[in-house]
Amino acid sequence: MRRLVTFFGIFVLSFLSFAEANAQDRKSVSGAEVTGIFRDESNSELKISALGKGKLRVAFSGVYEFKMANGEDMANVGEASGTATIVGDTATFTPEETEQCTITMKFLTRGRLKVTQAGTDAECGFGHNVNAEGLYKKISSKKPKFEQTR
Repeated sequence: MRRLVTFFGIFVLSFLSFAEANAQDRKSVSGAEVTGIFRDESNSELKISALGKGKLRVAFSGVYEFKMANGEDMANVGEASGTATIVGDTATFTPEETEQCTITMKFLTRGRLKVTQAGTDAECGFGHNVNAEGLYKKISSKKPKFEQTR
């Protein structure tokens, strides 16, 4: 009986892992799924709004918090914005006023977003140690408000 329960448990876990892996490579995502505010564990944020025709408006606000030698809390920050192109479940953009920085966002299931960054913090126009990479979780599905660009 114990073997049967163990086998059944392994079977269920294997099935769930397979289903999750297949759900990660989707042919498309909806505008409602991509629109909102996403935050990672360091409190960096991505605001995303679907524009239609395979385009997204994106604004990144990153933070790297640290303590100075005297114990004072400090933070380096970085911001980026631009228009991303989305194909399937993956969007890519080069932040305005940069040439060697590319941020790729893969929309996962359950309101999660995996972000990778090609380019250093300096190449992306961010403060020291500020990086867009990470796993983000959707904290709001409302259409975000973006600051006015000049």
